[in-house]
Amino acid sequence: MIKKKLLEKIKYPSDLRKLKRQDLKQLSKELREELIDVVSTTGGHLGAGLGVVELTVALHYVFDTPKDKLVWDVGHQAYPHKIITGRKDKIRTLRKGDGLSGFTKRSESEYDPFGAAHSSTSISSTLGMAVAKSLSNNSNHVVAVIGDGAMSAGMAYEAMNNAGAMKSKLIVILNDNDMSIARPVGAMSSYLARLLSGKTYFGFRKTVKYITSAFSKKFKDKAGKAEEFIRDIVSGGTLFNELGFYYIGPINGHDLDSLIPILNNAKNSKYDGPILIHAVTKKGKGYKPAEDSRDKYHGVSKFNVVTGEQSKSKSNIPSYTKVFADTLVKHAENDTKIIGITGAMPSGTGMDIFGKKFPDRMFDVGIAEQHAVTFSAGLATEGYKPFAAIYSTFLQRAYDQVVHDVAIQKLPVRFAIDRAGLVGADGPTHAGSFDITYLATLPNFVVMAASDEAELVRMVNTAVSINDRPSAFRYPRGHGIGIELPNIEEVLEIGKGRIIKEGRKIAILNFGARLQECLKASKKLEAKGISVTVADARFAKPIDEKLIMDLSINHEALITIEEGSIGGFGSHVMQILSERGVFDKGLKMRTMILPDKFLDQDTPEEMYKKAGLDCDSIVEKVEDVLKSNVIVAKNTIKKLS
Repeated sequence: MIKKKLLEKIKYPSDLRKLKRQDLKQLSKELREELIDVVSTTGGHLGAGLGVVELTVALHYVFDTPKDKLVWDVGHQAYPHKIITGRKDKIRTLRKGDGLSGFTKRSESEYDPFGAAHSSTSISSTLGMAVAKSLSNNSNHVVAVIGDGAMSAGMAYEAMNNAGAMKSKLIVILNDNDMSIARPVGAMSSYLARLLSGKTYFGFRKTVKYITSAFSKKFKDKAGKAEEFIRDIVSGGTLFNELGFYYIGPINGHDLDSLIPILNNAKNSKYDGPILIHAVTKKGKGYKPAEDSRDKYHGVSKFNVVTGEQSKSKSNIPSYTKVFADTLVKHAENDTKIIGITGAMPSGTGMDIFGKKFPDRMFDVGIAEQHAVTFSAGLATEGYKPFAAIYSTFLQRAYDQVVHDVAIQKLPVRFAIDRAGLVGADGPTHAGSFDITYLATLPNFVVMAASDEAELVRMVNTAVSINDRPSAFRYPRGHGIGIELPNIEEVLEIGKGRIIKEGRKIAILNFGARLQECLKASKKLEAKGISVTVADARFAKPIDEKLIMDLSINHEALITIEEGSIGGFGSHVMQILSERGVFDKGLKMRTMILPDKFLDQDTPEEMYKKAGLDCDSIVEKVEDVLKSNVIVAKNTIKKLS
C-alpha cells in the first residue's frame, strides 16, 4: 500500500498547484490507489477514472480551476477529479443515498461547471461557456475532456464544426483510451506534439503567413497545404483540422513530462481558434484486474482489491435483460429477418448475447441513438424486423427520429426499452421516467410494459408479430420474480389487459413492474376489510377501453399505477373516462406516478418509497380515496354553516 502523504495535503487544486512538478508522479500513484480503494467499497465506474489519473492531475496543475472551466464528458471518469476538488472526505458516499453523485453535478461543487451523465455533451457546453466568456471579456480558459467513444456521437461533431467556424477559444482533450484513432505513441510523437504546440512553431507559422501574403493565391494555397501535409504526417489530425481545430498529438496521456508542457503551451497559445489535444490513455491503468478485464472494469460492484473479484449478488432468477435477449435469440433462430441494434451498450441491453449467436445480424452503432433509430427505420423499409435495444433514458436523445422517421411512416421498428423506471445508484440521469409519456402520445404506436419476466417474453413474441406499425415494450433493471417462462408462441391480443384478482370496492389498474407491490397492497387492504380488484393493463397504447370502463362502472374508485411521469398511462385513462362522462356519475379516481421532480440516487427500494410507489403508499392512497367523500361532506357543511 502506498502511504498517501501527498494526497493528504490536497483538499483543493490550489493545494495541488503548490507541489513541485517532480512530486506529481507520486501524487498520481496515491490518487490511483485511493480511487481503487474507494470504488472497491462503493462500486461504480472504475476503468475510465483509472485511465485519466495523470490527465486529471495535469489539468488541475496547469489550469486555474474553478476560474478556468473544466468539463468532463459523461462524468463517470471524474472520480479522481472529485477526490482533489474538495470532496475527498465524502468520496465513500459515492452513489449512495444523500451522497456524492457518480457523475459531475453543478449543485455538488463549483468545480463541476456542467452536469453530465449522458455522453458527447462536453464540447457543446464548453463552447457555450467560451462564447459567454468572450462576450464578457473574460480571459479564463475553457477545457473539455471527451472520450473516443463519445466521439462516435454526431453531437460532438456538430459542436466541433460550430467551434471551428466561430474560431472560439476552446481546448478539447480527446481521451483516446482504446487506441481506436491513434497510431502507436512513442518518444518522437510526444516530442513533435510539444514542438507543434510551442511558441517556436506558432511563430514560424506567422512568419510563413506574412511572407506568403506577398505572393499569389496559388502559391499561398500550396504553402498552406504543405504545412497541413507535414502536420498530418506526424499527427494524423486531418479530420480535426478540417473541422477548424488546431490538432496536437497523439501524446501519451500517462506521461506527465509530456502532458504538462503541452497543456501549458495550449493554455498560453495565441492561436485564434479551438485546439484539440489527442491524449492516448489506458482504461483501467495501474490496476491489473481492470487492465486484464475485457471491459476494463467499466462499471463494477464492490470488489476485493487484492483479487479483483466482484461481490455480485447471486440469483438463479435471470435478469429482465437476459430474458429479453434469450427470447429474441429463439425467434431469430426461426426468422432470419430479425436484426439487433444497440448504441454502444451491447452487454447492458443483452445484445452481446444476440451478437454471439448472430454476429452478422447485430449492429452496435456506437453512442449514436439518433442514427440507431433511423438506421432501424431503413431496415424496416426493406422488410427486416429491427429490434432497437436502447435504455429509456438514452432513447430520449432520439425522440425526433422516433416521431419523424418511424411513427409518421408507420414503420415496424421494435423498441426494447431497458432500465424502465427508477435505477438506483445511477440516479436521475439514468432513470427511465418519461418513455411512457413520450411514446404513448404518438399515433401508430403500440406501447407495452412488462409486469414480470413471463410477460416480457409474451411482449417480445408480440412485437415480432407486429409488422404494420412501430412497437415498444419496457422492462426494469434487475431480476425477475422467479416464475416459469412461456414459449415463444404465446402472443398477446394487442390492446387487451387482464384481471389478476377480482374484488368489489376498489380497482387498482397497474401498468408495468409495480404489479407485485399492487398485489401486496391488496392483501393488506383485504385484511382491513376492503375488497380489491387488481388488473394489469399491459398496453398504454392502444389502451383497453373496455377493461377501463368495466373497472370504473363496477367499483367505487379506480387507481392507476405506473413507473413513469405525469402525462403517461394514468393521463390516458383519465382522458377516456372524461370523454365517456364517467366522472359526471361520481367515480373517484387517482393516478399514482413518479413525482414531478428528479429523484437523487439511492437503493431502488428507497427510491420507490420516496416516489410513493411502494406497497404502503398504495394502501395509504386507497384509504385516502375512500375517506374523500367524508372529507368533502364535512367541508361542504362547514361552508354552508
